Amino acid sequence: MRTRPLKVALLGCGVVGSEVARIMTTHADDLTARIGAPVELAGVAVRRPSKVREGIDPALVTTDATALVKRGDIDVVVEVIGGIEPARALITTAFEHGASVVSANKALIAQDGAALHAAAEQHGRDLYYEAAVAGAIPLIRPLRESLAGDKVNRVLGIVNGTTNFILDKMDSTGAGYQEALDEATALGYAEADPTADVEGFDAAAKAAILAGIAFHTRVRLDDVYREGMAEVTAADFASAKRMGCTIKLLAICERAADGGSVTARVHPAMIPLSHPLASVREAYNAVFVEAEAAGQLMFYGPGAGGAPTASAVLGDLVAVCRNKLGEATGPGDSAYTQLPVSPMGEVVTRYHISLDVADKPGVLAQVATVFAEHGVSIDTVRQTGKDGEASLVVVTHRAPDAALSGTVEALRRLDTVRGVASIMRVEGE
Repeated sequence: MRTRPLKVALLGCGVVGSEVARIMTTHADDLTARIGAPVELAGVAVRRPSKVREGIDPALVTTDATALVKRGDIDVVVEVIGGIEPARALITTAFEHGASVVSANKALIAQDGAALHAAAEQHGRDLYYEAAVAGAIPLIRPLRESLAGDKVNRVLGIVNGTTNFILDKMDSTGAGYQEALDEATALGYAEADPTADVEGFDAAAKAAILAGIAFHTRVRLDDVYREGMAEVTAADFASAKRMGCTIKLLAICERAADGGSVTARVHPAMIPLSHPLASVREAYNAVFVEAEAAGQLMFYGPGAGGAPTASAVLGDLVAVCRNKLGEATGPGDSAYTQLPVSPMGEVVTRYHISLDVADKPGVLAQVATVFAEHGVSIDTVRQTGKDGEASLVVVTHRAPDAALSGTVEALRRLDTVRGVASIMRVEGE
């Protein structure tokens, strides 16, 4: 066994970074046995050096992250500061000065993963980021390594714990969106500004990463169609229950049936209660993978939090350190297919549309005609009415999203349609 320790620089010492440092210390002997050499925390870059950090030698703390990653004796840089800059510059600088990188930075990987992989390859270094998607759940490595000999056709998942907590509370208690969000905030699941979660930005970054790995192609954050969940109502849940469904904010990455393109999208959707994802409760994450040879696989567990995310970081650290000892690198960027990312209008799925209409003869016929004119086939219709007003719920067969959009615009122009109360996709069937 090599006796000289592998030196690790830690960028960021917040909730995740402090857990990484703690595990490195408390599990030092186990890590040494698993890697084949000891690992040593050689420096910790922070913004507030005066803050007391239990278990971390103050002599290791610095505010000069650039100087830390430029040290010639650093073997691995662990980046858990998040954001685009200075993280991007620090990672590329680390590669240039001989260090491999473990990152938990989903936004950066989704936006600039291709460039970072190219920089890592140029300098013969590793870039690992298991913790960037779904916390402690082993997902990136199974897609990148375990399924490397298979063909993945679809990845469907709940990849944001905050939104799942909110929707679960709306489903189980009948709470409204704001009430459920307030509870999530009080319990610490939601940030003071929950926009990144509830508007789907966080899930969209993860979808971009998953799609790129699953389909061996370039998928950037801007390629991912995104809808938030603020418009989901208790009435939507009531309607979903009547269909034997619940509602989840899903990240969906699919290969086209002809294999010539891919799509990536994030939006609320109804899924049948019989689907495994329907039973994912509270702030848990789960990802359902459909592969040609392996069939259907599901990965489930805590998707956020200091300890779970640190677990994923440490798993990457062990792998990268082993590669360092073997003078090798692990899997890099695999984008050989160069498949185009199709626009949302070409996505084909089912839809649930709720309309407020006049309660008089002929309305249903008018609505049905609009659907037919746009090539959208109706599966079921449910109508309730009272005092001259009615609610009409239409569930369609599978149709292109562009056709559905055209249908909705035409419906809004009908005098007998007073409003389109909600539109929701139906997935997982």
